[in-house]
Amino acid sequence: MIIDAHAHVNAPPALYAYQANLLASRGSHGRGDVGVSDAVLKDWGERTVQVMDGVGTTLQLISPRPYSLSHASTPGRVVRWWIDAVNDVIARQCALFPGRLAAVAGLPQTMEDGPAQWAAALRRAVTEYGFVGFLLNPDPAEGMGHVPPLGNEYWYPLYETMVELSVPALIHSSGCGNGRETYSEHFITEESIAVLTLLNSDVFQRFPTLKIIVGHGGGSVPYQIGRWRAARLHPRLRQGYAIDESFDDAIGRLWFDTVLHNPDSLELLIKTVGAGRCVFGTEKPGSGSVPDPATGRDLDDLKPVIDGFGFLTDADRQLIFEQNARGLFPLLSSLWP
Repeated sequence: MIIDAHAHVNAPPALYAYQANLLASRGSHGRGDVGVSDAVLKDWGERTVQVMDGVGTTLQLISPRPYSLSHASTPGRVVRWWIDAVNDVIARQCALFPGRLAAVAGLPQTMEDGPAQWAAALRRAVTEYGFVGFLLNPDPAEGMGHVPPLGNEYWYPLYETMVELSVPALIHSSGCGNGRETYSEHFITEESIAVLTLLNSDVFQRFPTLKIIVGHGGGSVPYQIGRWRAARLHPRLRQGYAIDESFDDAIGRLWFDTVLHNPDSLELLIKTVGAGRCVFGTEKPGSGSVPDPATGRDLDDLKPVIDGFGFLTDADRQLIFEQNARGLFPLLSSLWP
C-alpha cells in the first residue's frame, strides 16, 4: 500500500472564482454560494485517481492548495468563509472516493483571531467532517507582520487540541507579501524556521505526543545539519537551547515528507533523519508535476526514486510508503483498517 501524505485538492476553476469574488468584495456581498456540484467534483477527483493509478498510489491525503489560503487577507471573515468553502469541497470530494482520498483541513488562520479560534476550527473539521489532519501555517501574516515562532506558548491552545484529537499537522506556509521572496521560496524559509524554533524550545517536553510533519523535506535543515549539530556542542551557543540534547536526538521528534524533486536531496534526507521519520509525499498537484528531462517521468513521481535507493531495506520502504503515515494519522484506520 502506498499512502501519499502530502497532496492537494484537484478542484474546478469555479472554486477559485468564488474566492476571487470574496477577496474583491472584502465580504461585503456576504459569503454566497460556491456553486460546485458533486458531479463536477467527481470529474475532477477522477483526474486525481487516474494519476494515482498511473504512479501506484493507493490513498492520497488531500489538502487545500497552500498558496491560495490567503491567511493575511482582510477582513478576517473572508478568510473564514474561504477556508470553510475549500474544506467543504475537500470533504465532499473525499466522500465520493472512499478508500482513495482522505481529507486534510486548512485552518482559518486570520490574524484577527488566534490559536484558540484556529483550534476550535480544527475540532469541527475533525469531529464533524472527518478530517484526519491539517495544514499548519507558521506565518499566517504571510511575511507582512510578526508572528511568534512555533516554539512560543502562543501556539499552545492549538497543540493542546492536536494532542487531544490525535491529529498531526503538516507544516506548510501559504503566500508571501513582503516582496523579498516568492511564496514557493517562503515555504522553505518557514519550514527551516519551524524546525529550529520547535527543537530549540520545550514544546515536545510539554506535549510529548505532539505529531508534526515538516513539508518539503524539512526546508534547509537536513542540508545544513552540520551547523545545528555544532551549535549544540558549542559551549556558548548551547546555552540558548531549552533542552540539553544533541541535535540528532532533537530532530528525531519530527517527521519529514519526501517532497524533494531531486534524488540526491531525498537520499540525504532519509540518511539524515532515518526511514522511520520519513512519510511518502508527492505534493501532487504542485510545482513538481512537470516532466524530468532525464527520465521522462514527472519530478514528483517519487516512488521509483525511493525504490531505486539501494541503501534502503524492504522494511525501510514499508515505513516510508505506509507504516509511518498510519502511525501519524490514526484516524485513517476508519478508511483502511
